[in-house]
Amino acid sequence: MASLKDMRVRIASTKATQKITKAMQMVAASRLRRAQQAAEAARPYADKMSAVISNIAGAAAGSPGAPALLAGTGKDQVHLLLVCTGERGLSGAFNSSIVRLARERAQTLIAQGKEVKFFCVGRKGYEQLRRLYDKQIVEHLDLRGVRQLGFVNAEDIAKKLLARFDAGEFDVCTLFYAQFKSVIAQIPTAQQIIPLIVEGKAANAPSTSYEYEPEEDELLSGLLPRNIAVQIFRALLENNASFYGAQMSSMDNATRNAGEMIRKQTQIYNRTRQAQITKELIEIISGAEAI
Repeated sequence: MASLKDMRVRIASTKATQKITKAMQMVAASRLRRAQQAAEAARPYADKMSAVISNIAGAAAGSPGAPALLAGTGKDQVHLLLVCTGERGLSGAFNSSIVRLARERAQTLIAQGKEVKFFCVGRKGYEQLRRLYDKQIVEHLDLRGVRQLGFVNAEDIAKKLLARFDAGEFDVCTLFYAQFKSVIAQIPTAQQIIPLIVEGKAANAPSTSYEYEPEEDELLSGLLPRNIAVQIFRALLENNASFYGAQMSSMDNATRNAGEMIRKQTQIYNRTRQAQITKELIEIISGAEAI
């Protein structure tokens, strides 16, 4: 059995850990508000951008001059998985859930005879994926030095992605990230961004035709690359909010667990101390009676 001194050290250590997890929870909560506002502000723009491009692409799809980002390469052999995760841990299953979704997609594609490559954004996803797919990781981008995410970060990723597509290194690109729903709910999401999937109109949707100047193909050649950057930016903001939400929830659970451990350790300490005092009193009384 541990001595009273060891028990006191253990209780003090658990209390120190509890203070750290509580502080991390408060920091995550303060950063979550700003991250959530940024993610929510980006959603309407990204959704409207997709809707406008889908409308234009509906007229251009199938035409001989349709951009490759819309029409594709004509093949479906090489798939690039753009996996966006966090730079840090202590966030529950946030990073591993995104990686798990990407890994499941990779296994399905490989089983179908496809070639799979990875573009990792974020340290945690890279560390997990390189254990199984080290040779398939073609690029890793670390954002630890970025204090505040901006559209320029998404543009940098999009440029690297488009350069590889123009070089013929892949046929299909799918973006993986976590969509923020709430502090306790972050949804791992897979979104194909190359070639663009044009959503069909609903059966009861009003039929509207537009005339474009310049022509659809020329418009799309400028809009499609920007749309990729916009969708990546949205994914980064969603990930940022999801990370802080997951970390806040994880640190709250850790703080509660530490409190429960302190309670149990204190009970054991008090019982042991009381038993030791009782034993000493019995020895004193027994000695006195013997005299």
